[in-house]
Amino acid sequence: MTDQRRPRRRGQGELEVQVLSALREANGPATGGWVRERLGGDLAYTTVITILTRLLAKGAVTRERTGRSFLWTPASDEAGLAARRMRRLLDAESDRGAVLASFVSGLGPDDEQLLRHLLDQAGTEGED
Repeated sequence: MTDQRRPRRRGQGELEVQVLSALREANGPATGGWVRERLGGDLAYTTVITILTRLLAKGAVTRERTGRSFLWTPASDEAGLAARRMRRLLDAESDRGAVLASFVSGLGPDDEQLLRHLLDQAGTEGED
């Protein structure tokens, strides 16, 4: 009997993070094949396209048709994607005030001060 080990199973969302990281390393829009090769080529092409399509549905990537395939581009940077995830979680809750209050109460003093500064800055920008 030979010792054939199965590849390690990725955690939920891990593959999406890897695909996004690969896209950010590209010098412009990239094909699914380029992303697949950048990830080491061990994934099926259809798996990469499935992940890219899921990311498209989440607003994390954009695509443009070129011939018979698509070119894929990240929709925003890491901070923008984290903010989008935070909004999605907040939107899923019925008591937004309680969620935000709990979030703010868990912030450290430096983060709380930064949040206050950003809120003040956003308020003054809205007055223009």
